[in-house]
Amino acid sequence: MSKKNNHRRYNPLLDEWVIVAENRVSRPWQGAKTDPPSFSATTGVNSLAPGGKRFNDVVTPAYESTYVFDNDFPSFTDFPSDGDKGEEKNDDLFRQIEVRGVCRVICYHPDTRQSIATMSQEEVTKVVKVWIEQFQELKQRYIWIQIFENRGAAVGCSNAHPHGQLWAGNFLPNLPSRKDKCQREYYARRGLPLLFDYLQKERAANSERIVLQNQHWTVLIPFWAVWPYETMLLPNRHVQRIDELQEDEQISLADILRRLIIKYDNIFKCPFPFSMGWLGAPTGPALKEETKHWYLHASFHPPLLRSATVPKYMAGYEVFSEPQRDITPEAAAATIREQSEVHYSKS
Repeated sequence: MSKKNNHRRYNPLLDEWVIVAENRVSRPWQGAKTDPPSFSATTGVNSLAPGGKRFNDVVTPAYESTYVFDNDFPSFTDFPSDGDKGEEKNDDLFRQIEVRGVCRVICYHPDTRQSIATMSQEEVTKVVKVWIEQFQELKQRYIWIQIFENRGAAVGCSNAHPHGQLWAGNFLPNLPSRKDKCQREYYARRGLPLLFDYLQKERAANSERIVLQNQHWTVLIPFWAVWPYETMLLPNRHVQRIDELQEDEQISLADILRRLIIKYDNIFKCPFPFSMGWLGAPTGPALKEETKHWYLHASFHPPLLRSATVPKYMAGYEVFSEPQRDITPEAAAATIREQSEVHYSKS
């Protein structure tokens, strides 16, 4: 049996632990394999492509850049719910509350074969600006605005067209609520935002967990990362919300996003699947509150582990007790860092 330095690492953002068991990646794999991720061509059948037919025969317009529309199948809307009005709502065991909000789809590019990795920096900058425009439009009305992207069937994406989503709601969801609590408590103890303090220590040490940097941004694998190639993208200055980014920070954000996703794709020579989400200070009523403990960041959670066909499965002990990762964050960072910044499809 291989003797590795198996241990637990603490995640101060969520007040939880993760097991690092690097010997697990060496075990023989005779389980299921998924089809390798691939790009698909633009056709009229694709509902998100220009000319594509969506729900209720709505035709997607002939857009040439980015395109935003209300999700045809939203998880919540601004209309009253038709839910069970007779449910007991003041019983601790049967609590229920109505949710209101808006769900939107953000198409990045008219060509289904493209992705942030293959788009130009100017095209990716337009995506960044759309994120900011949408955030600014909705921040007065909603408590939480979640900008995210599910890339690839491995993370449940139902359409290969390059796109992300935005869900804005009248409530603070579970994970942002925990992050708010942990960051608030850290700020009260130390007088510094948790992620600001963490980033400064990683940069000062020239940490081996740092994957990419430019003038305004740093990408690293968190010390406490759960997913094999999980990364966190942070601004180098203290920013609380995405609409606080200055013009030069927006441009350099587009640069580092492209470089990161190119490196991801180059690991297994495939469109690397991931779930990505932006997290920053809450909005709505919180705009009038003190939120200096918050530090804007994006997290990428890719499921692939051994190859393009073998993902990381969260099951058994990880579902019922505690997550564990099969390779160290430091080894994963080295793998990403050593990848070319020229996309494999162009080399």
